[in-house]
Amino acid sequence: MKRHLLTLLPLAAAAQTQPPVWTWEYPEIKATVEKVRAGRDLTPKTWPNGARVAVGLSFDMDAESGMLRSGYYSPQPLSRGEYGPRVGVPRILKILDANNIPATFFIPTVSAQLHPDTIDAILKARQHHEIGVHGWVHERIADLSPDEERKLTRRAFDFWTERLGHKPSGIRTPSWDFTSETLAIIQQLGFRYDSSLMGDDRPYEVLAEGRPTGLVELPVEWILDDYTYLSYDRPSYSYHRISDQDVYEIFKAEFDGAWQEHTMFMLTMHPFVSGHRSRMAQFEKLVAYIKSKPGVWFATCDQIAQASAAQLKH
Repeated sequence: MKRHLLTLLPLAAAAQTQPPVWTWEYPEIKATVEKVRAGRDLTPKTWPNGARVAVGLSFDMDAESGMLRSGYYSPQPLSRGEYGPRVGVPRILKILDANNIPATFFIPTVSAQLHPDTIDAILKARQHHEIGVHGWVHERIADLSPDEERKLTRRAFDFWTERLGHKPSGIRTPSWDFTSETLAIIQQLGFRYDSSLMGDDRPYEVLAEGRPTGLVELPVEWILDDYTYLSYDRPSYSYHRISDQDVYEIFKAEFDGAWQEHTMFMLTMHPFVSGHRSRMAQFEKLVAYIKSKPGVWFATCDQIAQASAAQLKH
């Protein structure tokens, strides 16, 4: 029996498990909405070193796992995933190294097992990059039972604890899915932060049924994700993309807003999507633009979460 799912799951799936929302009583609607909610803003008055904006560059190195979980087992689609760790990550690391910028890589366990040399390269880079949990094989957690989700997340957590030599601090759930059990699993494993929800542009404390949890959320957003603009949908043979320059302008405008508001800019990129030459040129241009502004603090997600968590004591 599959569990009750949150309303942020696809409507078709939700419709299979319970009656339409317009037939619910208000208390049931309220309970569903408040299962996981955004709490207080955790943006500090100033970021470390007196910075006015925290910049988190994050890379989801899905590699072949994204194809495998979608049932693509033939060489052609798998080669698209392979491109990320083989070509994209080295290009990304080169730019990060040249600019003395730390970043966070969220990596499914299976992707790490398939590409151990890439993991070594990330960990041995001159900058101290962070690696966070990103599922076992980029599984669709909305389709799992609570026990399946718990076991796979635990397996990923244990793998990275052994691989890194310490417990991972953060998690980004595969596809940013969140079920009615996800928060409890994250809390049980002792993560400092999550980066899967969209309740704000700023870091915030996650609420569970109205109660503070002490968990820092570093929110994401589709407009700050390269896959939104540059993805190729194989089943429909559709290439949903706008120009690389247009994507740059959107990311730039979002950074400008974060800089003006003295808060956080969290960018999500995929090495197999943005690791190509033309897109790396735009990424390098974005980094140069951000560095041209005063008061910028480039940090890993864990560093941002630590600075944000300090506000929980106030």
